[in-house]
Amino acid sequence: MNSKIIFGFHAVNARLRHFPGSVQELYLLNQRQDPRAKDVEHTANQAGVRIIPVDMQRLDGLVGAGRHQGVAALIDLGKSHVTLDDVLDQLTEPPMLLILDGVTDPHNLGACLRVADAMGAHAVVAPKDKSVGLNATVSKVACGAAEVMPYVTVTNLARTLRDLKDRGVWIAGTAADGDTDLFHFEQTGPLAWVLGAEGSGLRRLTREHCDVMVSIPMFGTVESLNVSVASGLCLAESRRQRVLAGVK
Repeated sequence: MNSKIIFGFHAVNARLRHFPGSVQELYLLNQRQDPRAKDVEHTANQAGVRIIPVDMQRLDGLVGAGRHQGVAALIDLGKSHVTLDDVLDQLTEPPMLLILDGVTDPHNLGACLRVADAMGAHAVVAPKDKSVGLNATVSKVACGAAEVMPYVTVTNLARTLRDLKDRGVWIAGTAADGDTDLFHFEQTGPLAWVLGAEGSGLRRLTREHCDVMVSIPMFGTVESLNVSVASGLCLAESRRQRVLAGVK
């Protein structure tokens, strides 16, 4: 079993509600009898998940240095795995994807998953050799989004970008020297945003596979943005244009 520990109420509740079959065991601090603890206990009972009361020392040992809030769960990652084709084949609206090239910080990935979920993106995609993976820190930072947002890792990002183009998806990269800017770029059709890590940006081969390079207008004194902030701006503008155009 490909398993891991997730922790925190947002992450555990989201997993129980969206992928209940993947939750093997729930660990609940025996000192917590408050409404949040009772809510997660009720959800676990409904899903038929075994609940194990534990003391603080046991929970700290399971989680490590993370802030677990008194709850953790052992999950089977294999029971929530999806491919990019799985995601695209079930859509009834134009795809809106977020592709991360070289984002290795778990806090950045967690924040990207959170904003992708908030703006209704359909999946987050990353190369296997240049990504941090869904660890416990990512789940915690994502506040539940890591448990519901499809996160697809691919062995060859360039090939994936070509496959997306074959399916009619427009590939938009971000760069300061873009061909157009975020607010003058039409975004209501099938679209994949491609963002790199702050500082290094997109790799050369990734950039070559983009259909267009888009800049984010900067009106203050800072010269760059954290990748999760940039992702939020891009996806929010895509969602805004879709709402105005009547695209779901």
